[in-house]
Parts: sequence; C-alpha cells; structure tokens
Amino acid sequence: MDFAVFHPYVFYATRYPFSKGQSNNNRHCYSSSLYLITEGKGIIRTRDRTYHTDPGSLVYIPAGQPHDWIADSQDPMVHVCCYFDWSYVDRRALADHPSVICYDIAQLIPSYVGPSFPYAIPELMRVEKINVWSDWFEKFYTGNQFENEHTYMRSVRTQSRFLQFIEYFLAFALQDEAIPDHRMNKLLERLDQDILHGKLRPLESYYEELRISRGYFFELFRRSTGLPPTQYINQFRINRAKEDLRNTDISITEIAEKHGFSSIHYFSKLFRQLNGLSPLDYRNDRVDVD
Repeated sequence: MDFAVFHPYVFYATRYPFSKGQSNNNRHCYSSSLYLITEGKGIIRTRDRTYHTDPGSLVYIPAGQPHDWIADSQDPMVHVCCYFDWSYVDRRALADHPSVICYDIAQLIPSYVGPSFPYAIPELMRVEKINVWSDWFEKFYTGNQFENEHTYMRSVRTQSRFLQFIEYFLAFALQDEAIPDHRMNKLLERLDQDILHGKLRPLESYYEELRISRGYFFELFRRSTGLPPTQYINQFRINRAKEDLRNTDISITEIAEKHGFSSIHYFSKLFRQLNGLSPLDYRNDRVDVD
C-alpha cells in the first residue's frame, strides 16, 4: 500500500437537523462521510446492518457505501457531519458541487467514487465528550463548493484544521496495531531534530524519558517507523548524505563527518549496505544521469 497517496481533503462540513420522522434513503456518497449525533435519536441502515443512534454516536460510511438515515418521530437527531476523500478526487465534470450523493445505484459512476482507507474503521463508534468532538467539526465547517481564487486562502485554513481532526479521529478509531503509541510521534520529532543538530543522545535517555523498558521502546519504535532505532538513525543520516552527494561537490570524507559518521570507512560500508553502491559510485551515477 502506497501511503504517500493518502492526503485527506474535506469538501463539505456542516450541522444538519432532521425533522420528525424524516428519512434520507438509498444514499451513495461519492466521498467518505463522518457523522456525529449531537442531539436526538435515529437509525442508520447500511448494507444489511441497522444501528440505533443517539447523542455521542459517531458513524463512518466509506465512499460509495449505500446507507439510509431515519430520524426518530418524536426526538429527531441533529448531526454534525463532513464529506471527504482520503485522497482528492476531482468531480467538477460530475456536478457543480463537490460532495455528490447518488440515489440510484444504476447511475453511480465508479470512477468518481473516492478511495477507501487501508485500515478497517468501525462504522459505529461512541464518543464521551460530545462537545470536544463537535468543536472539532465546527473548526472546519465549509460550504459545498469548489475552490476558486476567492476562497483559496480560507480553504487552506480549513484543510489544515481538517487534517488535525483526521489525526485525532484516526487515533481514536483505529486499533493500536495501526496507530502506534502517540508518545512516539513527539519522541521521533525530537529525535530527528537531535540528529539534524548533531545532538543525538544515547538511546537509553529517550526510553528512560518515556519511562518504559528498553524492550517496549524497541517494539514501539519499530511499530512507528518500520525500523529498529539504530537502523532508523543510520537511514536518516544516509538519506541526508545522499542529498550532499547528489547536489554538492564537497568531499566524501567531509560528508561523512558532517552527518555524524565516526569514519569514512564506516560511512562507506554502511552506505553500500543500504544502497548497493559506494558513495563515490552513487555520486558518479547521479552525475551520469544528470
């Protein structure tokens, strides 16, 4: 799975109050959608499943999945909602607004259906702090319209807030196997900065700071990066060195020293292990390509 393609983009976010007994049936949203019930009660049906909703219910519907909303006849629900793609889909040729809903499966155009997320997200979840979640939604409320030169700067702000919300949502919705311990994100930011500034500390200081064991630190680190700590650090430094090999004329000895390698011999050995070429061959190869 190429995660580089996943850049969530919100098209429409709003607050929607239902009337008593109102039903919205046979909906197929081209984008994914997320609904938080803030007041009242109702039912959502999707495929062969029926869920009863009340305040605190959080409902996720993947793009293209059929679903029906039915509001309670006495205490109709209010939901805050958003329609978004996990990666942007241009639907300007389909309609004059980006968040398109199809009510006839025969007319659904598959090429315009947004992508699915690679990890399973529950359809129905429950949140305790409704105000916290509704505040998140309100930060990126946006009209159902395409960007233009007049709305672009507002859209930049909206998308920025939405990305922060998606991080918050995924951390809540996904299992630990998919989303690592949130403490590692801050630690990795600090580790990267320490490497860049030549202030890398012994690994013990990082896991002692988290007050976890060495073994658990290595487990969390691999889950967060796909690599053990030492290999991550080496790969980070090698990638920085590759920039200098590609784009500068400074000597390989100076590059090795600049990026914190103990010797030119160690740098060259490690570089060959990771890239299949010596630093000199890599530099010459890049020159030939250019």
